[in-house]
Amino acid sequence: MSYPLLVILHLFAAIMFVGTVFFEVIMLENVRKHVPKEAMRSVEGAIGTRARAIMPWVLLLLFGAGFGLSWFHRQALAAPMASSFGLLLSIKILLALSVFGHFLTAMALHRMGRLRSRASQRIHISVFIHVVAIVLLAKLMFYAG
Repeated sequence: MSYPLLVILHLFAAIMFVGTVFFEVIMLENVRKHVPKEAMRSVEGAIGTRARAIMPWVLLLLFGAGFGLSWFHRQALAAPMASSFGLLLSIKILLALSVFGHFLTAMALHRMGRLRSRASQRIHISVFIHVVAIVLLAKLMFYAG
């Protein structure tokens, strides 16, 4: 697959994923204060059901395209300390793997019936911090050295 196509697929999948995380952490959290608990549970349940249906595919596309892109940058990844690009890309990949770990943890907790509101909130906030850092690193990679 061509590099430009992989970049476009990776970018669109990242927009979908980061947008969803942004919505859940920034928008939905503030709505919670203004909506009755029962209504909020219904909204969260519906959003959660939809997210569990879509996000695995978004993540497959995001990580698949990311893996393809990493192949194009394999020399920089082979010696990440040799360039700022390689170092920033390596950190970005580690953060992305951590996000994937968060996703797997949330899915496992959900399947076991142990994904409570507090745990879900903490996972979402952690993922939000991770994706903000990933976006910043993605931009910095092309400007630093």
